[in-house]
Amino acid sequence: MRLLLITDTYPPDINGVARTLSTLAGGLAACGHVVEIVTTLAAKTGETEALKRHVTMALPLIGYPGLRMGIATTWKMKAMFESFKPDVLYVATETPLGIASIRAAAKMGIPVVSGFHTNFQSYLENYSLPGLEFVAQNFLRHIHNQTARTLTPSADSAAMLQRWGVTNVGVMGRGVDTDLFSPARRSMVLRSSWGADEKTPVAIYVGRVAAEKNLPLLMKAFAAFREQHPLAPCVVVGDGPRLKALQTEHPEFRYLGAKTGTDLAECYASADVFVFPSTSETFGNVVLEAMSSGLIPVAYDYAAPRQVIRHGENGCLAAFDVSDAFLSATHESAQIWDSAPIRSEARVSAGQLGWQRVIEQFEAELLAVQTQSPTPIVLAP
Repeated sequence: MRLLLITDTYPPDINGVARTLSTLAGGLAACGHVVEIVTTLAAKTGETEALKRHVTMALPLIGYPGLRMGIATTWKMKAMFESFKPDVLYVATETPLGIASIRAAAKMGIPVVSGFHTNFQSYLENYSLPGLEFVAQNFLRHIHNQTARTLTPSADSAAMLQRWGVTNVGVMGRGVDTDLFSPARRSMVLRSSWGADEKTPVAIYVGRVAAEKNLPLLMKAFAAFREQHPLAPCVVVGDGPRLKALQTEHPEFRYLGAKTGTDLAECYASADVFVFPSTSETFGNVVLEAMSSGLIPVAYDYAAPRQVIRHGENGCLAAFDVSDAFLSATHESAQIWDSAPIRSEARVSAGQLGWQRVIEQFEAELLAVQTQSPTPIVLAP
């Protein structure tokens, strides 16, 4: 199979979507498929890539300069397809790059699987564009219904898409690298630099430092954790448009910026409780990474947390989007932070969600659309 994977974000970007797509692409290539990437950012200078990358024009995402919106024309993408001759496309973006790719594929009879990775429609209010959610839903429905299949990572996001009228939706979960994210990477040197010894718990957040991540509640949750452990370091790992503001507003917490690879894995493993108040995830890869690292997660009951967390057994769940419930769950995590059975069970639960099964499902989904009879696609003018 010859696959062209089309996405606005891809490593060296640091986010869950970029890491997921890189893992899926590499996994398919390891299975013997020919995979190339179309994206908006070049590889790091001097970095050797296993997969060929095509870099397109892009504009900064409004209100979020760390992310980009891919720009392409139908004719440019058609020329690329004529050169590469893909058997199938995976389009992971609803920006002009993705739209042009879907249009070009329709003209050439190439099957397309699309991915719904990010709840962009829920971000509009956070970025000073309130009242446009309904417009965004109609826009997203129109795009995804031009593809043979739409894959999304959780039952929650699948149900949402179906309510909007998106057809042929499938759930394809996520995995975690349990070798990388492991309790074995716990570093007393790192904990000491945060001001913690073995009797002092550390609460940590990993993710984008952006409005859609419910940062005010994160700050309240850190304060709630400190009500029981006044000396507990509270650590933020990640970058984003709200980082400088948080550093100014809450200097009592530690901000480490973005981390990757073993540096990131060390940060996870050197903490004790993972605090994740976001309500905008389609999945939440970081929850699996934290649990694989042996942390007790605190999260809302939806997406990945609903799938993997059993309250009181391997973490703490709160009723969705109920702040008081989340703070109560944080208080509970502060009481059980050093429970070896709970932390061990968190690791075991994450270990059941390896990447290989996800790669195999992805492969099967792509192969399946190749065997379907072409369905006429009506494109908007």
